[in-house]
Amino acid sequence: MWKPEPNLEDLRYLLDRAGLTADLSLSAFRQMCLIRFFEDGIAERYYVGKQPEFNLASGPIRGEMHLAVGQEAVAVGVCSLLDDEDAVVSTHRPHHHAIAKGLAPGPLAAEIFGKASGLCQGKGGHMHLFDKASNFSCSGIVGASFPQAAGAALAFQCAGKHLIAVAFAGEGAANHGTFSETLNAASLWQLPLIIVIEDNLYADSTPKWQAMATAQHYQRALSYNIPAYLVDGMDFMDVYRVAKAATERARRGHGPTVIEAVCYRYRGHFEGDAGEYRTQEEVDLWRLRDPITLLGARLKKLGWADDGTLEREREAAKREAEQALAFAEQSPLPEAKQALMGVFR
Repeated sequence: MWKPEPNLEDLRYLLDRAGLTADLSLSAFRQMCLIRFFEDGIAERYYVGKQPEFNLASGPIRGEMHLAVGQEAVAVGVCSLLDDEDAVVSTHRPHHHAIAKGLAPGPLAAEIFGKASGLCQGKGGHMHLFDKASNFSCSGIVGASFPQAAGAALAFQCAGKHLIAVAFAGEGAANHGTFSETLNAASLWQLPLIIVIEDNLYADSTPKWQAMATAQHYQRALSYNIPAYLVDGMDFMDVYRVAKAATERARRGHGPTVIEAVCYRYRGHFEGDAGEYRTQEEVDLWRLRDPITLLGARLKKLGWADDGTLEREREAAKREAEQALAFAEQSPLPEAKQALMGVFR
């Protein structure tokens, strides 16, 4: 999504309405940096043992890997408004949501490595993460997050709790029937549910325009009498502004909201993806809208940070990511006798 950069006066006005402070914005910058360093580190280690012949079953991290490099602003913009007890249901591309929701990077990394110290003792891998303390879950089933989050929202409503459930999904998942079914139930029952569509323009390798009769998914939500918004998913401040209104609405018992965030993943749909479906020129163009660079420039423009401050935040985030990855690498693999524990008994 391309739009004019607001002047300083307009930017201050928008931030004042959103209630965004210097501390909140700087914290978001650090968290986005943490997610980026974490996923860059995962990518580097993922290819160990997989070159020159790519083999999913080799190396320290096995199986498929879906990274969200470039989509950090969506996760942080929404999750920074949530409480620990609020539920988040993510997708097969979950790391940015998990870290933004507050999961400890060390156990998260260990789970990705299949280690015993992981969130699920190494049984879930990177697509099936669960953390009861943060009320976070995800799965590799495309479109599953919609009804699962709606179920959590219904449970909150029945219990009289002023809590929120958030479903993250890609724009490809929103073409599944679970999206429409969930919209209908959520609107009918006025559930405290927020659906966030991360519209990165491609469902795997299929361009959105080849699979959709409408221009945007938020238009579909409007037909179910659900407030829906289109935001710049590369702009943390834009995401936060709309997400704040959605969370406040849900906590007051006024029902669901859909947020469609137009963003871009800089890496392939999965690691090993040759990426023939898009050009390098397209990727380079979207890198001009890098969400971390954009937020850093805004912080300097507002006088909320200088180059030294931003560099300190980046370095702190880098150290935290490196410590998490080192913890994962040094952790032991599960013992064979634990293979069925927690699965069948």
